[in-house]
Amino acid sequence: MKITRQKHAKKHLGFFRNNFGVREPYQILLDGTFCQAALRGRIQLREQLPRYLMAETQLCTTRCVLKELETLGKDLYGAKLIAQKCQVRNCPHFKNAVSGSECLLSMVEDGNPHHYFLATQDQNLSMKVKKKPGIPLMFIIQNTIVLDKPSPKTIAFVKAVESGQLVSVHEKQSIRQLKEEQGLVKDPEQRRRKKRKKVSGPNPLSCLKKKKKTQDTNSSASEKKRKRKRIRNRSTSKVLSEKQNAEGHLLFIHHEACHLQEIKVVEWTERGPIVSTNDSIHMPPPFTPWGERKTN
Repeated sequence: MKITRQKHAKKHLGFFRNNFGVREPYQILLDGTFCQAALRGRIQLREQLPRYLMAETQLCTTRCVLKELETLGKDLYGAKLIAQKCQVRNCPHFKNAVSGSECLLSMVEDGNPHHYFLATQDQNLSMKVKKKPGIPLMFIIQNTIVLDKPSPKTIAFVKAVESGQLVSVHEKQSIRQLKEEQGLVKDPEQRRRKKRKKVSGPNPLSCLKKKKKTQDTNSSASEKKRKRKRIRNRSTSKVLSEKQNAEGHLLFIHHEACHLQEIKVVEWTERGPIVSTNDSIHMPPPFTPWGERKTN
């Protein structure tokens, strides 16, 4: 019997693992009725549950379940001690406590995102749980722990997902994780809030009077100096050549005299300059117009 129970449990766990993303360690929510049944059957939950599920488990409960066991009195004192040794999960009924069944139903709403197992002996609670897909249900029969098979609602949901009509919560989470890894999803905290423009008055700088432009004499003088053209000094040979061309005279000087002796201009006349060397004085030839000159 023990081997067959473990085979069925392994089969059901594989179904929930592949279709709803249930992973180890398995989180099992206990209510007061399950703790009371374990106490009567002398079942060591911390030892037998990992053996039965063949994996690591975490026993959990809520504050509402603990308060419910406290109000029921001494009859459920042993179940209260068992529940107090479990991990307490935060429920949305922190201020106003509700019954244990309502609190556990609220913990597995919205597709059971935390992948809780629900362990209870309450028939009404188990019927409500079976109407929601993706919630593994556990109970105790003849002092043995049993993992219930998937409900018809769960099987119908899986078939709809396989046909492409629906998307499971596990697939939505995996898609979201892939988008976050690739940076396609932006967190709402990172989005910058748009600042509203405040109504303000005119710019005080635009209201100031315009200042008159003052002309700096120094700057204008410096600009003028920069604009002056540079006058280059002309050599004496260019001045002589201009005068000779203007008056139409040519100066004939012996080649050796130019090379070996010093030449001085003594006087300028109408016919041209009178040039003196160390030996003699040379007079310019008589001027003849260009048209009257004889060509060889």
